[in-house]
Amino acid sequence: MIERLRETIEKYWGYKEFRPLQKEAMEHLCNRRDVIVVLPTGGGKSLCFQVPAVTSSGLAIVVSPLISLMKDQVDALTECGVPAARIDSSLTPEEREKTLELIRSRQLKLLYMSPERLVMDSFTKFLQKLDLSFIAIDEAHCISMWGHDFRPEYRQLRTLRKLFPNAPIGAYTATATEQVRHDIAEQLSLNDPAMLVGSFDRPNLIYKVQAKNRIIKQVGEIIDRHRDESGIVYCIRRRDVEEMAAALTAKGLRVAPYHAGLPDETRKKNQDDFATDKVDTIVATIAFGMGIDKSNVRYVIHAGMPKSLEHYQQESGRAGRDGLEAECCLFYSAGDYGTWKSLMRDMDPKAMEVAVAKLGRMYSYCTEGVCRRKAILGYFGQSLDKSDCGACDICLGDVDSIDDALVTAQKILSCVLRLGERFGGAYTALVLIGSRDQRILENGHDNLTTYGLLRDYDSRSVHDWIEQLTGQGFLEKTGEFNVLSVTTEGRRVLKAEVTPRLLCPTKKPERERKAKVATNGWQGVDKGLFDALRKARATLARERGVPAFVIFGDAALRDMARKRPSTLDRFLDVKGVGQTKAKQYGRIMTERIRAYCVERSVEMDLTVVD
Repeated sequence: MIERLRETIEKYWGYKEFRPLQKEAMEHLCNRRDVIVVLPTGGGKSLCFQVPAVTSSGLAIVVSPLISLMKDQVDALTECGVPAARIDSSLTPEEREKTLELIRSRQLKLLYMSPERLVMDSFTKFLQKLDLSFIAIDEAHCISMWGHDFRPEYRQLRTLRKLFPNAPIGAYTATATEQVRHDIAEQLSLNDPAMLVGSFDRPNLIYKVQAKNRIIKQVGEIIDRHRDESGIVYCIRRRDVEEMAAALTAKGLRVAPYHAGLPDETRKKNQDDFATDKVDTIVATIAFGMGIDKSNVRYVIHAGMPKSLEHYQQESGRAGRDGLEAECCLFYSAGDYGTWKSLMRDMDPKAMEVAVAKLGRMYSYCTEGVCRRKAILGYFGQSLDKSDCGACDICLGDVDSIDDALVTAQKILSCVLRLGERFGGAYTALVLIGSRDQRILENGHDNLTTYGLLRDYDSRSVHDWIEQLTGQGFLEKTGEFNVLSVTTEGRRVLKAEVTPRLLCPTKKPERERKAKVATNGWQGVDKGLFDALRKARATLARERGVPAFVIFGDAALRDMARKRPSTLDRFLDVKGVGQTKAKQYGRIMTERIRAYCVERSVEMDLTVVD
């Protein structure tokens, strides 16, 4: 069985080895055992059910939440030579009937559909007459109320076990805590499921977190570092999306907005333009992303704090799905915390309690100043096996700890107490820097012993430290106006029993190892040839009417520009090139490689040790 799976993954997808946990996930499904698979975005999760579908007899049903995601996956499978189709509301009656005929004639291996359609009585009866190899549920966290993206329509899937008692069920997600994993198993009535949980670490991603300060400028600087590359900018509210997209467009950048308030046709066009590289950057609310399978996103920017670490893991994980380096930058403010709490006010009380707890943990991630990777892995119950991740702002030295953190923290906490624990962070910062603000003078707070204790700093720096003390649990915010109060742990700081860590942006030059992390995926790659191949890919994509990454991912193009194959046999050695793609595009791509190499006297057919 394993050898057959290995031959299939090489023939159709061009991979010679399994990625972590793929082999085990495929084996369980082929042995007709229920399985829950948690692999990070970019970890090869979809192959865990696509490959067994090809090797098994019968038809595999794949449940997917969004039409755009189904379309991308079916397009990608078809390009690889795998017989797959989808049934959804975007199809014409003729297209739907054609798909049904393929099912009746047993010509399909995978059929994608929404949870609502799968449990429709008429369609269920149709499927019950067929030989189903298994049912795969993608984005399975949507079935759990404890998950970060609970969808009521997914709860209908609880009936699958009764409707299809003989079909094994596989549940797949990129983000699920232990509580969510057990809830998935319970909701789906899985029978002793194999639980396969991969590492949540994404070593190709560089994580950076910074307080918001002139956000348009901050976002623009990151995009400037990634000119002509694909990226996503996430905003919390629709109006934030519109303002950010307009500002970036005014800077001459190729940008499109995406949020639920746009007309359907506009939203679809903007997503398609991003998928086909007609625009470089999509500015969106969190409504965007689950439906995009784009592999070559080189940066994800959060222009506001996400509402949970699960959301952040999934949204930032849309960068670097091809395994190549990518940058994830998060800009936060205390106002983001308040905005999310306001948006949660209509939730069920129990659900809101869960959501607010997750929001608080997210805020701590932004402010506590520990290795970003350790914080993310720790949240999901995993640990980092080294002291320095080498790929986040903390470990790369983008931020420094201030030398007098204890004394500074004591001054801030003392000021909160002197103010009677009745004011917020912005006001407290103004008192500490000795501001002559009218409110402070009217309240007589210029007479406090803590007035002006931090006058050597600006209000932004002091406010950032207040946020960090809050994130580390030494201060807490209460009420509608986020009034500060000193916690029990904060009183230990005042007694010098605990020393907080207070951070500030570094003034030192960026470390050399940052460049090493960022350029590692380019080792041995002829960048000129890569650009030439990217143009050839774009032409092929336009001709076939599919996104460029469906033809070849950036990782495959880099491998071509590294190995420079001149024949079809050598072309099959490229990672991500299976037999179908070699037949379809091998001649075109090798001709482009030969022409480039001959013109520049560059050596071809290099043997590269992977």
